Amino acid sequence: MTHERSVSVVIPVYNGERYLAEAIESALGQSAIPIEVVVVDDGSADNSGGVARAFQPRVRYHLQPNMGAAAARNTGVGLTTGHFIAFLDADDRWLTNKLELQLNAFEQRPDLDMVFCQVDEFVSPDSEMARTGSVQLRKAVPAFYPSGLLVKRQAFDRVGLFATDCGVGEFIDWYARANDASLTNIALPSSLVERRIHDTNQGVTKRDSYNSEYLRILKRALDRRRAKQGS
Repeated sequence: MTHERSVSVVIPVYNGERYLAEAIESALGQSAIPIEVVVVDDGSADNSGGVARAFQPRVRYHLQPNMGAAAARNTGVGLTTGHFIAFLDADDRWLTNKLELQLNAFEQRPDLDMVFCQVDEFVSPDSEMARTGSVQLRKAVPAFYPSGLLVKRQAFDRVGLFATDCGVGEFIDWYARANDASLTNIALPSSLVERRIHDTNQGVTKRDSYNSEYLRILKRALDRRRAKQGS
């Protein structure tokens, strides 16, 4: 792969041993092979580290104290060198042509800074929701979240790192800053990410934190715009 098409993949994980191997396999199995896959273990208490190390040397493993997903992604970015950066949540999976189609979009549109895709949700067979059928799945919806993103490193650096004081909305905060920085993006029409719905999704375990954090992120965005208008 030429430097212009070189992709670094960052997979943050926290107590994700149950699904991590599938995520790693989907990254390594890409038709456009990434130059590196880095798993950042955010202080897991389970065997996430053992799962990741089993893929060495094709995967680099880094362990750090538990500081949250934002900090883990930031660490991963600092450990990688690719022209493009892709993020994959440890409980998600990519279709094999995900990176290839996104790279092709960049070739067709050199002005683009980031390319998203669509996502299909699926219920993990081991979850309570699978047994009760209590969840409504979404198909072919825009994947404006980390697993759906491929971004030029230079563009990522213009926006800056993820906000580590965000517990659940770090990507929404980053995407708002990307819009403030006028990054150009498109979402491909193809579903290239499979998002796993399970009993320990952040949307389930941290549901009570969402509203207050999103209001705080919105206030930050408004403050930035007011400051820009006043300058």
